[in-house]
Amino acid sequence: MLKVLSVPRMRACIIFNPTARGDKAKRFRRELSHIAGDLVLRPTTHAGEATILARQAVAEGFDTIVAAGGDGTVSEIVHGVATAESGLEQTRIGIVPLGTMNVLARELNLPQDLHSAWNVLKTGHEIRIDLPCAEFGAEPHKERRFFVQLAGAGLDARAVAAVDWDWKKRVGPVAYLMAGLRVLMTDRPIVHAKMGNQTTEGELILIGNGRFYGGSVPMFPQGNMRDGLLEVRVIPRVTLFGIARFAWAWIWNRGFTLKGERFLRAAEVELASIDKVPFEVDGDNAGFLPVRFSVQREALRIIVP
Repeated sequence: MLKVLSVPRMRACIIFNPTARGDKAKRFRRELSHIAGDLVLRPTTHAGEATILARQAVAEGFDTIVAAGGDGTVSEIVHGVATAESGLEQTRIGIVPLGTMNVLARELNLPQDLHSAWNVLKTGHEIRIDLPCAEFGAEPHKERRFFVQLAGAGLDARAVAAVDWDWKKRVGPVAYLMAGLRVLMTDRPIVHAKMGNQTTEGELILIGNGRFYGGSVPMFPQGNMRDGLLEVRVIPRVTLFGIARFAWAWIWNRGFTLKGERFLRAAEVELASIDKVPFEVDGDNAGFLPVRFSVQREALRIIVP
């Protein structure tokens, strides 16, 4: 049994994904039934709603928004805060990790159990981390998508599109590996990257704001969420051997290297392809290439231990 959560001294709006990790989400909601005070709970009912709820919370003057869910919920809330008027200046974000991967929580050394995560919200301090943004689409309908941890174009985004979501609920991240294997058997378009005067290309290009990918795999060993730069990992060719290396690294939380890959760093990265290629941000497909990634240094306020 978890201890009863006590109330932090802050005016907080909790945006809660009730479908995140099933039993863990149910326990969190039961604990919230013991809480009194100036806290507002707003559950989500569909994808994208956390963004809307976050904008509303900013407009209502909340100084803290707690993301209770997985990386997708955190990412949606960050996008909502970043696109709300004065959102980044007014509002900080706390995290109660309820998801499958919880990549950002691992990056920030946030505890995975509910009681400890809530204690961080009460006793932790605020830091500022970099805020990446993807700009895509044609004028006059150009779109922006703020995100937190990672992005990619090529096999990983196509695997996201191919995931069986009912199967994902049963086997978790293994569903992404299975989808990746299916995509591997199809044609793999080339993605071109441009960083200033430098260009490169590959079947998979990953963009990182921190170190981790897919859990605790240090995909970007030099990643730093406060340096104003994006990490770029270019994989020229994706093979069955490469997927096996990633699976091994995922099981053991270790890094890995692949033949011919390149590690680059830049404040801006443009990705394009002659084919119709999707890109993903924080594990969800956001649109199609071309896309321009940029980053605002230390623009996002986060509560950490």
